[in-house]
Amino acid sequence: MLTRTFLALLMAFCAGALLPTCSAQSGGDAPKFGVALSAGSLGAGVEGAVSVLHRSNVRVGFNYFSYSLSGTDSNDNLGYNGKLRLASAEALWDQYLVGPVHISAGALIYDGFQGTGNVHVAGGGSFSLNGVTYYSDASDPVTGTGMLSSRKVAPEVLLGFGNLVPRRRHFTVNVDLGVAFQGSPNAQLNLGGSACAGLATGCAPISAQPAVQANIAAEQSKINNSLAPFKYYPVVRLSIGYRF
Repeated sequence: MLTRTFLALLMAFCAGALLPTCSAQSGGDAPKFGVALSAGSLGAGVEGAVSVLHRSNVRVGFNYFSYSLSGTDSNDNLGYNGKLRLASAEALWDQYLVGPVHISAGALIYDGFQGTGNVHVAGGGSFSLNGVTYYSDASDPVTGTGMLSSRKVAPEVLLGFGNLVPRRRHFTVNVDLGVAFQGSPNAQLNLGGSACAGLATGCAPISAQPAVQANIAAEQSKINNSLAPFKYYPVVRLSIGYRF
């Protein structure tokens, strides 16, 4: 829906006050287009751009990156595995100011920033929540899941150097520096199994212990507070392309 709205606005823009300019662009000087491969803080990607005005391009792109991590912590008898995924689709308007210098405005029309993880505490192993130490029950060990996500649409502003649709050559390089306003990522923690405050005390299911649940919520809040700066996600990208 957002993409269709963007295209409809672009067509209306051309059909209105800038109709003569767009007509000239689509007449003797037909719009040119280019494609590029990119790499940066949004992951590896592919981009496509088309010239719509003399000093303006419309650009779309798709980016992806995935990283997995697993291991054990012998000090806490803790086993863990996690995965970070960056997946996004973006639409940008590139407005050229002086030569190849341009400012780009648009959005990540799909922001698939996501992290997932699982943890397992061996029976008798200790773990900490909100500064409080607990022990995992031998017959019903503690397990947990975590998820990290952001909102799905994020406005984006970039300053760049280069042009994916150059007028006099085919191969091109473009650099982007800017920010995506994705909002603060949201972390969610869930723990299951049974735990106790000391090995000499009886363990009980975590779901039946309000104090443990409160410490899980406090730990989750700490994580979310530490993620607050990432509401401004930095965008750094190098693209190498070809104009047809």
